[in-house]
Amino acid sequence: MDPNIEEDDSELKSKSQRKREMESLQDMGKDLVELSKERLMKLDLPENLRTAVLEAQRITAHGATRRQLQYIGKIMRGVDADAIAEQLAEIRGESNAAKAEFHALERWRERLLADDNAITEWLARHPGADAQQLRQLIRNARKEAELGKPPKSSRELFRMLRDDQAAHSNP
Repeated sequence: MDPNIEEDDSELKSKSQRKREMESLQDMGKDLVELSKERLMKLDLPENLRTAVLEAQRITAHGATRRQLQYIGKIMRGVDADAIAEQLAEIRGESNAAKAEFHALERWRERLLADDNAITEWLARHPGADAQQLRQLIRNARKEAELGKPPKSSRELFRMLRDDQAAHSNP
């Protein structure tokens, strides 16, 4: 083997591996087709891919849809599929950033329920938060926990924290 000749990656992969990759791209294409038109337009996609996806959304015949999905898979071979997968994951709320934010809010909720000083800290970080409603939800959540009731107020508290966080990060 001549060290000056570089081998193409596709020659190193087995036929079944290439087939799995193509099916994976087609599945990602199917996910794109299932998105609403508004969400699709927000994604950073090459124009030919966006057009093919919009065309697939219009098609009603099963065989034609299948062919169009294969065509979308073919187009996706030439684009950055990882970037598209990341955008799809973000839409589904599966991105690492979304998970981290969710866990951070859960920790805040636990701190607020356990420590009265955390309320002051939250209000200092989120000046637009409704202090009265926050205190009431915390009080109700504590009472529900003591009585063994379903955590309705705790869920409402989480929603309030999420909304305050969103309002604070997007003024």
